[in-house]
Amino acid sequence: MLCTQRTEHSEKSGVDRQEQVTVACIQFEPVFGDVAFNIGKTIELIEHAANAGACIIVLPELCSTGYVFHSKTEAFKLAETVPSGPASKAWSEAAQRLGVVIIAGIAEVESQKLYNSAVIIDSSGVLGVYRKLHLWGDENLYFEPGNLGAPVFDTQYGRVSVAICYDGWFPETFRIAAIQGADIVCIPTNWVPFPAPQAEKEPIATILHQAAAHSNSLVIACADRVGIERGQKFMGHSLLIGHTGWLLAGPASGDREEVIIGNVDFRAAKCNRTLNQFNNLLDDRRTDVYSSFNGLNIKAND
Repeated sequence: MLCTQRTEHSEKSGVDRQEQVTVACIQFEPVFGDVAFNIGKTIELIEHAANAGACIIVLPELCSTGYVFHSKTEAFKLAETVPSGPASKAWSEAAQRLGVVIIAGIAEVESQKLYNSAVIIDSSGVLGVYRKLHLWGDENLYFEPGNLGAPVFDTQYGRVSVAICYDGWFPETFRIAAIQGADIVCIPTNWVPFPAPQAEKEPIATILHQAAAHSNSLVIACADRVGIERGQKFMGHSLLIGHTGWLLAGPASGDREEVIIGNVDFRAAKCNRTLNQFNNLLDDRRTDVYSSFNGLNIKAND
């Protein structure tokens, strides 16, 4: 099924944009090291999402390889180059056939360096790569910090920004996306459980990303994985958050393969940044104050 929805023309980018866009977050359990199986599984789930009307489809972090590496040598063996790697090629073919945009996590190798990356693909092929800026835990042993900044990608369905997992714990991630005119932040993630009070039912990741969506009037799509890999449990709970901060789809379960789908309105998201006749979420920033902190390297215990 080819994704077709009503579009509007954007003078800024020169491309057609959707008024209403259907977004899907795919949650599943990759098999560590079985790249062929994982790619095949993602294609099956991408087709399911596209047949349900999704035009923007987000998959988890490192979904073609698995997450828990035991050595840098192991990570190198599973990593791929872009755009010639097996996952990049398979997803590009699917995006062209189905007329969708795909954002998916890979282990990327370039110039003998490894990155925890996401490819951004549309029907023309790979639009670009995002490399995770903030590495979590043992990722620091295998991957280099991202060196491509925080780009926003123009697609026929809207302006797409990307973050990966721990990037979402930094409010700058979402503010920079909003300043650059992003319509949506797509987040491939491998969330692990965080301790919580016994009475608390919502994972902190859900609360954190709802707050980011609200404070920037941004749509945020988080695609997590499930399962236990080499002793590490992953928590699922993929979700699609509207620009007001309230959920449009999900959270998904904590232990099952699911495709969550919702409709978003990018025009309303940008209009909503003007809160009333006096206030706008971006215009009200006190950059005169913030600028005094530029260049300071403040550590946690300073």
